[in-house]
Parts: sequence; C-alpha cells; structure tokens
Amino acid sequence: MSVRRPVRSEIASRGESLWLSYLVVEGPPGSGATTLAARLARAIGGRLVLDRARENPFLQDFLTDSRRYAFKTQLFFTLSRVMQQQETIVQRDLFQPTVVADYLFARDRLFASLTLDDRELALYEKLAGVVERDIHRPDLVIYLQYDSDTLYRRLNQRRDEIWLRLGREYLVAVVEAYNYYFLHYEETPLLIVNGPQEELANSDEALQRLVAELERTHAGVRYYNPGT
Repeated sequence: MSVRRPVRSEIASRGESLWLSYLVVEGPPGSGATTLAARLARAIGGRLVLDRARENPFLQDFLTDSRRYAFKTQLFFTLSRVMQQQETIVQRDLFQPTVVADYLFARDRLFASLTLDDRELALYEKLAGVVERDIHRPDLVIYLQYDSDTLYRRLNQRRDEIWLRLGREYLVAVVEAYNYYFLHYEETPLLIVNGPQEELANSDEALQRLVAELERTHAGVRYYNPGT
C-alpha cells in the first residue's frame, strides 16, 4: 500500500497541497504526456521519471522487420522498465519528492497485444504476470485522451521518424487500445483529460487549475476539460 504525504511546491505555497507520492501521466504517442509530466514535476517539486523507449537496441530492427523483432523489442521494453521501477520508485525513500512518470507500466501489455502473435503473447503474459508483482501502483493516473487524427498530425509536425515509419494504421490501433484500456481501468484513481489541452504545455494558470483538479481526484474516474 502506498503512503500519501503532502508535497510542498510552487503551487502549494500559494495555499494548495497535493497528496501524492507517485503520479503517472499517460497517453498515446503525440499526446504530450512527457511534456506535461515534466511541467508537473517542476510545479510540485517532484522527481521526473521518463520512459527510455528510444534506448531500445532492437527498435530500429523492429521498424525494419516488425514480425521478426517484435518479441525481442517488447521484452527489452518490459525488462528495462522493471529495472527503472526498481531504481526510482520501489526502493525510493518515504521522504523523497513525489515521483512523476510519463508512462504506466501496464502500457507494455497494451503494446504487446498489438505486436506479438498468439504464442508470443501467451509467453509474454506469463512473464509479465511474474514481474508485475513487484511493480508499485501510482496514487493517481492522468490519461491524455486524443483522437488519432490529431495525434497523427502532431507526430507529422514534429517529424517523428519512428511513428511516421510505423504508419497511421498502427497509430489508430494504438489509440483504440488506449481508449479501451482506460474505459475499463479500475486499478487506481484516474483523471481523463479531454478537450483542448495545448494550454497545459504553455500556461502556468492552466497547470495550476490541473493541479487543483488532481487534489479532488481521490477515487474512481473523473473527467477534466482544460478549456472549461
């Protein structure tokens, strides 16, 4: 069971307090999860933990021959994230700053379901079931919800080589998988952010309003529209 504690921050110093020890910002590629996680970590004086997906040595091979390298690529993702969890979250001291991560460990299962064949997926599920026993649950998950057209446009604008090579069809499948997963998500409190989200990446006022919303999200699912 995770221990909640107050976090003093720039925002908290203005009269608010945030009771989180481990916060996750999650969303499909192009959603801005990393940007928002970084802004939240700075705002609350937290420790930022970023996914190391692009360090995967099999990733370029997967882009060339996805069928041949899917299992190796997925296995590296999972094991590297287990190690990162052990280093930064599981073994962290109680009085260290709030951890703010830009990925939920369960995303590995989501992508595995899209890239692995039936036999590989069955083997992967057995492995995942073992390693997930020691994975720390976040106190709160923020899900950045976008449609696939918007995400594809944003990925094109930033000239993201990986997602341009994977293609629009694969991105659509990823977005559908994310939406299905979080539609049935019950593991932790969940805040689904929909509507125009651009201000969250640029406006301190919008970020402050979001942090205030986090304080109110203690159980179940809440929906938040930054534009209202």
